[in-house]
Amino acid sequence: MLTCIIRYQIDPNKHAAFDRYAQNWGQAIPRCGADLVGYYAPHEGSSTLAYGIYNISSLADYEYYRARLKDDPLGRENYAFAQSEKFILREDRTFLRLASAPHNIPT
Repeated sequence: MLTCIIRYQIDPNKHAAFDRYAQNWGQAIPRCGADLVGYYAPHEGSSTLAYGIYNISSLADYEYYRARLKDDPLGRENYAFAQSEKFILREDRTFLRLASAPHNIPT
């Protein structure tokens, strides 16, 4: 299992646009095959950092998921929305594997 963490730098004056973007992904991402943990928007501290986090079985499954997302009507709409509103200033994607499992083993 891999966890994809997307780190966004967003325009601090366009939080509402990012929230709409995140809510749309909340519908499209699970429908297209990834296990969405959630999208996280600034609350306190930095007003420009936001995150999207989801799990996917493998990089091969990730490629399949991305193809489905590109064909999804809401996915296409959301990509276009981000392009037109320009609230995302930078986007970085990192894939991580869980290294600490198993957790909370009784002694």
